[in-house]
Amino acid sequence: MKKGVLLAICLALVLTVVGVAGCSSYFGSDESEVESSIVSQQNIGIWVTGIGEIPVVPDIAVLSIGVQAQKDTVAEAQQAATGAMNGVMDVLDSYNIAEADIQTQQFSIQPVYRWTENEQILIGYNVTNIVTVKIRNMNDVGSIIDAAVTAGGDYARVNSISFTVDEPEAYYEDARREAMEDAEAKAKQLADLGDVKLGKPNFINEYGGYVPPPVIFRDFNEGVSTTAETAISPGEIEIRLTVEVHYNIKQ
Repeated sequence: MKKGVLLAICLALVLTVVGVAGCSSYFGSDESEVESSIVSQQNIGIWVTGIGEIPVVPDIAVLSIGVQAQKDTVAEAQQAATGAMNGVMDVLDSYNIAEADIQTQQFSIQPVYRWTENEQILIGYNVTNIVTVKIRNMNDVGSIIDAAVTAGGDYARVNSISFTVDEPEAYYEDARREAMEDAEAKAKQLADLGDVKLGKPNFINEYGGYVPPPVIFRDFNEGVSTTAETAISPGEIEIRLTVEVHYNIKQ
């Protein structure tokens, strides 16, 4: 009985040692092959980024406009702001601005304090109401600003104006073509400099299109002259699209 137990223990120990040695040899071989495969995948080829930029004349102006009123009480401040804002909204309605193109950007009621000899004294309340407006008729931009500021009076505020296009996707095809041409030109130059032959791409990734809106800030709080229309120049913007391409190297 004792001899049988001892024999079983000895056999178990022998099998364990052999198994560990075999696993060590197995993993050592496979890890080397896997690492070699990963390195080869990452390092063989030419990676480039191509950029396509298409100049476009904007067809939409985005206007940030509203009112700000300060009075002794909340009720007085809100009444003044509401009256001025109603005038601004009437102007937008008269130019047939759709409700879907008008969105509240900011509405706040804040106390206003003054410091006197290290003492905080409440002197009134400030009500601010700002909306973002999409103006689709570019010829109306200047006159809408003038009319809205006149309607809002001393409470009127114009924070900013920016320009964009309504359907930038219509220009992505040209931007995509230009981006691929840019990527290929870069890859060919790199192949020539590296004294290798450029193969076909095996990986292409497109990044989302980008429409950078140039923003014009102007302070209208000093009042706008009613004798001449405010001049607005939308200029051009660029619709940009980026592609990342991996080219093979011909052997």
